[in-house]
Parts: sequence; C-alpha cells; structure tokens
Amino acid sequence: MATSVLSRKSGVIVGDDVLKLFNYAQEKKFAIPAINVTSSSTVVASLEAARDAKAPLILQMSQGGAAYFAGKGVANDKQQASIAGAVSAAQYIRSIAPSYGIPVVLHTDHCAKKLLPWLDGMMDADEAYFKQHGEPLFSSHMIDLSEEEKDWNIATTAQYLKRAAPMKQWLEMEIGITGGEEDGVNNEDVDNNSLYTQPEDIYEIYHTLSQISPYFSIAAGFGNVHGVYKPGNVKLHPELLGKHQKYVKDKINAKEDKPVFLVFHGGSGSSKKEYTDAIGYGVIKVNLDTDLQYAYLMGIRDYVLNKKDYIMSQVGNPDGEDKPNKKYFDPRVWVREGEKTMSQRVKEGLTDFNTANQL
Repeated sequence: MATSVLSRKSGVIVGDDVLKLFNYAQEKKFAIPAINVTSSSTVVASLEAARDAKAPLILQMSQGGAAYFAGKGVANDKQQASIAGAVSAAQYIRSIAPSYGIPVVLHTDHCAKKLLPWLDGMMDADEAYFKQHGEPLFSSHMIDLSEEEKDWNIATTAQYLKRAAPMKQWLEMEIGITGGEEDGVNNEDVDNNSLYTQPEDIYEIYHTLSQISPYFSIAAGFGNVHGVYKPGNVKLHPELLGKHQKYVKDKINAKEDKPVFLVFHGGSGSSKKEYTDAIGYGVIKVNLDTDLQYAYLMGIRDYVLNKKDYIMSQVGNPDGEDKPNKKYFDPRVWVREGEKTMSQRVKEGLTDFNTANQL
C-alpha cells in the first residue's frame, strides 16, 4: 500500500513523501489524477471520490481557477486575486484534507511566462510558511514555458527549482506544447510537430535539473490536447515516452528503466489504453479538467430540469399553490448534485489510472 512508504498518511504531503509516492506509483504502475479545483465544492467532491476509492490524489489550481477561488470581484491586474485565491485554497485544503484520510499532493497548474508573477507570489507564501512550519505551503508547482525558446525555458525552470529546492518542493515543467485551449491559453493552431517532444530535450532537462534537486517532473508532449475533441482528431503517441526513458537511461547509465517522472497533460477524452500505455512508460500524474467540468454540470443540469416546477418561485409548486420550495432551491441541495456527478467521474479516473485501492 502507498501509505507504507509515507511518513504522513493523510492530508497534504510534501518533500520526500511526494518523491516516495511518485516512486511507488511508477513501481506499481499507476498514475495519480490531478484535479483542477475552483471552489470548496469541487475540492470536497474530489476528496470524497478518492477516499471512497482508497486512493491518493493531486488537487491543483490554475491561475484562473485560483482567481475564481478568491472571487470574480477581486482585481487581478497584478495577479493579486490569483495569488490570494491560491493561498486561501491551499489553506482550506490543508485544513480539510485530513478529514478524508488520504494523502493529497497540493499543486498549481500551468504557469506561462506572462503569469510568472503569480508563481512568484505563491512561492513567497511558500517560504513564509516554510519559516513557520518547516515545509512549503504547496507540495508543488508547475512552470510552463513550453511556448518559449527551449534554452530559456530550461534555464528559467532551473532558477525556480533552485528556489524550491531548499524547501524540498516539487516542480513540474513542460517541454513541447499541449494543444487546444485551457484557461485563456489557446494553442489550437500550433504546428503539429510542436506537440511532440524529442528525447534529446528530455535528457537536457533531466541533466540540468537533476543537478539541482530530485524533486521535478516533466510534461512531455506526445500529441496531447486540452479539452475533448472528436475521436480521431487527436493523435496521441505514448510510445514516444518509452523512447524518452530509454534515451535518458542510456545516457546516464541508470539502473532503473524509468529514470524520469513524466506527466500526462490533456487527459480528458483519452482512451483507457492510452492511459495504460502512458503509465507503463513512467507517467505518474494525469491531468483531468474538461471531463470533470462537464460532470459537475450534469448533476446540476439534471436537477434543474427535473425540479423545474419546484424552483420557479419560492412558494407554489405542483403539490399545491401554498407549498414552500425552500428545500428545492437551497444551494446545498442542487450544488450537492453537481458534487455527486463530479465525484463519480473522478472515481472513473481513479479506476482508469489504476489509482484505486492503492491505499
């Protein structure tokens, strides 16, 4: 069981526990779904699914999701809403996660060049938390400079890893562009060749970052696309990940077959075989967002359609013109329906990625 290798069995884990969990995932051939959360409601829907499935979980926030956590009415011209939202969400998750009895990796999603002030602000909060508690506020962050020139991407990522290293904080980076559109970043028209990372690039990243810290992972492009598209429109080639692993292994004379921790972006809409193949090549994290957004909507949509005649007014429904409707329009009722359907979809991911029953 995964908890056998962890010093902290439940709640937010950091440092060596994150490394041990990812090593264990590679050994046992499972990946951990990374769920984009935007509210306390999406947090608890995710935690509930992982608890019931006896699985570890990654909860992450995008820059836009973090701003939403703060509230859409808060100005964000200097990333202040995204910073405050991410920090408040982290504090909330740290408070509530132990109640669910599972280990949670607390992560932040894509941070492009223009969003680096957001990452800077979160790492300021990490360092302040570290001074007080001996660990960073967040387990890990993602820096995504994949749209920039390769050498600058690697050098800048290395600088951030140097900042994270004293806290034993994990850093995820991306090389090769993930297509599609997510959170205001649109890569729908990029050249297809940009969606496929070369093994030489993976080795260069590994060589550079491993000299700084062992706490890093690489999101390598193998045709990944954000969002859900018609079957056949997305050409994934997870076998490329195996070539990356072999190339790095041969270059460093590694004993292990999978020396690199790999990440699968754009996981929504992929097939079970694509997941399984990627995990077999050392993927330890799969991002899920689009499928879960739709799953959350389904529960609320169906409730509203089914209870339409009970939510058109505060009083009066098919059972009587004087009958109150509070028990139907109370947000705790219909929001809960969204949590249920989202939670069910998270459970599917935990099964697909072989994460279920790993605790």
